[in-house]
Amino acid sequence: MKISESVIGRHDGQTIVAHTIENASGMQVTSLNYGCTITRIVVPDKRGNLENVVLGFDTVEEYQANSAYFGSVIGRHAGRIAGGCFELDGITYELAQNNNGNHLHGGLKGFDQKIWDVEVVQEKDSVSLCYRYESKDGEEGYPGNVRVSVTYTITNANEILLSYEGISDARTILNMTNHTYFNLSGDLKRTIEDHTLKMKSDHFLELNDRLIPTGEMIHVDHTVFDFREGRRIQDGVVSEHPQNVLVGNGYDHPFMLRSNQSEPIALHDEESGRLLVVETNQPAVVLYTGTQLGNDYDIRGRRSEKYLGLCLETQGVPDSIHHSHFPSTVIDKDQVYRSETKWSFRLK
Repeated sequence: MKISESVIGRHDGQTIVAHTIENASGMQVTSLNYGCTITRIVVPDKRGNLENVVLGFDTVEEYQANSAYFGSVIGRHAGRIAGGCFELDGITYELAQNNNGNHLHGGLKGFDQKIWDVEVVQEKDSVSLCYRYESKDGEEGYPGNVRVSVTYTITNANEILLSYEGISDARTILNMTNHTYFNLSGDLKRTIEDHTLKMKSDHFLELNDRLIPTGEMIHVDHTVFDFREGRRIQDGVVSEHPQNVLVGNGYDHPFMLRSNQSEPIALHDEESGRLLVVETNQPAVVLYTGTQLGNDYDIRGRRSEKYLGLCLETQGVPDSIHHSHFPSTVIDKDQVYRSETKWSFRLK
C-alpha cells in the first residue's frame, strides 16, 4: 500500500497535514489531522472508473469558511442537545448554544476544528491513521478531561474501519461520529435522490420544530421512513409526511438499529453500480440528506445544493441525556468509551 503526506496549511499555529493512502486495487483515502477530516474516497464504478464519492474541499480555508462538517469527526457529543445544557449528578452544565438555542455537534469549536496528533501504522494488508486529542475539562462547557482517539484503517479489501475511543477523569457524556457526506455517483455528477438505502430499522425518532428528539419512537410501518426492504431517497424528498417537511423535505432523523446488528446498512447507486455497506456497534444512525446545504459556494467545481450528499452518522442517540429511555451516552470516570463502524465499498 502507498502512503503520501503533505502539509496543506496552518491553524492556531499548528501544522495541518494530509495523508493519502492507496491500496492495491487503486482505492484512495485522504484525511487531515484537522478534525480527522476525510476529504476524498476514490473507488471504482462498475466500468472501472475511479472517482471520488464524498463531499470535501481542497483547502483548509474552504473548510473553515463553510461549516457543513464535511468528512469530520464530531464531538464531544454528536447531534443536538436541547437548550444547550444538561444535568449530571445534580450539576447543570451550560454548553454553547450554536443552533437555534440548542447545542449542536460539540459546540462552537468542536472536535471537527481541532488539530489532532497523528501516527501512521502500516501492516501487511492495511494502513491505519491514528489520531489523538485531549479535550480539557470545561471545553465547550463539558465536564472532565477526556483523552480521545480516532483510527481510520484502510484495507486492501476496499474497507475503512473507523474506531473511536475515549476516557475521562470525571463522569461526563461522550458520543462521537463521522460526518462524511456520500455521493456514490462519482465526482458529484448527480444528487443522491436516486440512491437506494436499505437498513433494518423498525423505529425512527420524532423531531420537534427545533429538530430535537421529542422522546417518541415512531414505527416505520406504512411510512417513507421504512427502509427495511430498500427505498429511494427521493421518496422522502417528495413526501408530505410532516417529519419530512419539517427538516426541509428529506431526512435528518435518528433511526434505531436492531440490537443484534446482524443486518448492515446498504447504500446503492444503480447507475454507477457502487454499493456502500455500513456496519456498526452503535444503537442508532442519523440519516441526513443534505437538506440544509446552501448554494452559495462551490465544492470542487460543483455548486453546492440540497441533496448533493447524504450522511450515515452511526452514533449514540442525540439528546439522550434528556430522555432516560434512550440508550445512555454517559460515561463514568475511567470508563473506556468505544465505538466501531466499518465502511465497505463494493459493486452491485
